[in-house]
Amino acid sequence: MPRHNDDLAAKAEDAVVEASQHHTLKYHLLGPSLTKPGQDGVDQSKVSEIIYNASKGSKYFTNEENKDKSLTGKIDRILSKKRELQRLEAQGGLKNELKAANTCIEELEYARDLSQTIVHVDCDAFYAAVEELDRPELKDVPFAVGMGVLTTCNYHARKFGCRSGMAGFVADKLCPGLIHLPLNFEKYTAKAREVRAVLQLYDPRFESASMDEAYLNITSYCAAHSLAPEECVSQLRAQVFEAAKITISAGIAANAKLAKICSNKNKPNGQFLLPSNRPEIMAFMRDLPTRKVNGIGRVFERELDAIGVKTCGDIYAQRMYLSRLFGDKTFQFLMGVYLGLGRTDVRPVEEVERKSVGTESTFHDISDPTELREKLRWTAEELEKDLKRTEYKGRTLVLKIKLHTYEVFSRQVQPPKAVGTAEELYRYAAPMLAKLERESPGMKLRLMGLRCTHLVSTKKAEVDFFGRARRTSRQDSEEAKGSDGIEVDEEGWQKWPSADIDDDFEDAAKQEREEERDELERLSQQHQEDQEQEPPWNAQQPASKYDPDGAPSDYRRYGNGFAWRSILEEEAAVAKAAEDEAKKAEPRIQTWDCPICSAPQAAEERTFNEHIDGCLSRRTIKEIVSNADDDVLSSNTAKGVLKAAPSITAKRKRGRPAGKGGGGQEPERKKAFFA
Repeated sequence: MPRHNDDLAAKAEDAVVEASQHHTLKYHLLGPSLTKPGQDGVDQSKVSEIIYNASKGSKYFTNEENKDKSLTGKIDRILSKKRELQRLEAQGGLKNELKAANTCIEELEYARDLSQTIVHVDCDAFYAAVEELDRPELKDVPFAVGMGVLTTCNYHARKFGCRSGMAGFVADKLCPGLIHLPLNFEKYTAKAREVRAVLQLYDPRFESASMDEAYLNITSYCAAHSLAPEECVSQLRAQVFEAAKITISAGIAANAKLAKICSNKNKPNGQFLLPSNRPEIMAFMRDLPTRKVNGIGRVFERELDAIGVKTCGDIYAQRMYLSRLFGDKTFQFLMGVYLGLGRTDVRPVEEVERKSVGTESTFHDISDPTELREKLRWTAEELEKDLKRTEYKGRTLVLKIKLHTYEVFSRQVQPPKAVGTAEELYRYAAPMLAKLERESPGMKLRLMGLRCTHLVSTKKAEVDFFGRARRTSRQDSEEAKGSDGIEVDEEGWQKWPSADIDDDFEDAAKQEREEERDELERLSQQHQEDQEQEPPWNAQQPASKYDPDGAPSDYRRYGNGFAWRSILEEEAAVAKAAEDEAKKAEPRIQTWDCPICSAPQAAEERTFNEHIDGCLSRRTIKEIVSNADDDVLSSNTAKGVLKAAPSITAKRKRGRPAGKGGGGQEPERKKAFFA
């Protein structure tokens, strides 16, 4: 009996040790969509336990365990560095860091813009809502869209802990009897067009963030129709429901970052207004968990939590440490988060300058060098198509691979010139692949991707009357930077780079979610292979189309923000082509631009020359009048007719002192030239 008790005690102790070691891993396994609406009443510890036990022993679990250990080691180094900084602070150090942080806050605060009303609209469980329109019987039962990984699920399923980005077999354990529907992106895209048609009425230049969410600037619309922002958004939501028969939720605030946060406050089918005044914005951000901010993923959240930053209000107390712990870029991002600042420039996504163009695909494990090079050549050909469509070349080429162990590696090279053809892409990517093979002999790949950055536009520039290429927006933006690379505005003031920094963090968080989805897809496939069970009844329905490599091509085309931009660009290109065709069909009035005033003129030689003569005459007259004024001023000053002007407005004229024949100041007021 005592022996038995000792065994039980040893087992209990081992369980405690294991639970302690894997506490952070269990939270890590909850996934990037932990903060999805509808999860408030869910026991997340139960969910994490089910995910932990369901994935234990898989390659996915091993990879997540390694990543968690690596993150734990990184956090230990961050904490060690913070303790050193605290010791320096106790000795009177870090004064420069504190001063820099306070100066940054002052500059950011000075640039706060409260004049705009930005709205973020988000369709409620969009894919599920569209499916319910075709199958009304699903409204009262828990179901999800997506087979291997849930793309979304209705709110009945969310009560059980199911959410987007969760492996399908894990969701089945949380919600027995959960119905799975295959993806149908053609149907979702058609419904998205109906929603966008309504949004365009309120802001013709609205910004599509993904298929089911968008940003609008309703400042002008509210002023033109004498509507308060809340009334305007209520009207918009009602109009969307009338046109598309789905509900949307909305957040109303002074900038896009706050509007995005607010849109999740009253989901589903609700809206939330954050007043555009500083005290209420600061109070709102003070108690907001950092994970609620777009751009702070689960990894960064854990790093911040370790140094004592659990809410956005906690950032201020740590401000003197942040740049030393995370770098200047992260410091600036966090300062903007603390103050509740964000961008107010909402514009069509296809107008936003691209930072990169890339393509990638997943496939069954490949280790044969010949097959890997065939895959690399196919990837280069796909990237060439995307580069031609977007009309870019790249100065930097990045190769990304994922091993069968889910480890991700990337290498990059800068060719001597911008590259864009499949042959060029393959020629510069092959040595990078060979180097990775030498570093990891016998490696097995399940993902390969190529991406071009530092883009160069290949669009043909329009020419003016004299055959000179017109300036592009990229050229204008590059010229707007000073000689030291600092971007300045029209008045010469330095532009604060917070918007670009926000974009970088949001893109990184989005990429984190995408990689998580890919890994969970493989986990689901591995689970099915291990179980060797017949697929459930609903899996017998027509599945999504797959590409030759086994990756769901329709998901890669439609299912994330990066791909959604490509769709919008394609739609814009089709619309532009139709517009161009219509213009060609109509009788076109040709015009020439005046080289003096740049105004378009009728393409008729005689009238055009007369206009140029008029412009030249006006310029000549202005120059004559200006020179005559200068001569009169100089003559009167020499004769002593004019009195000395106040020092603020008078133009000092170089020359001899007044006492020596000059017309300058009196001798007693003379100063040294360097004074």
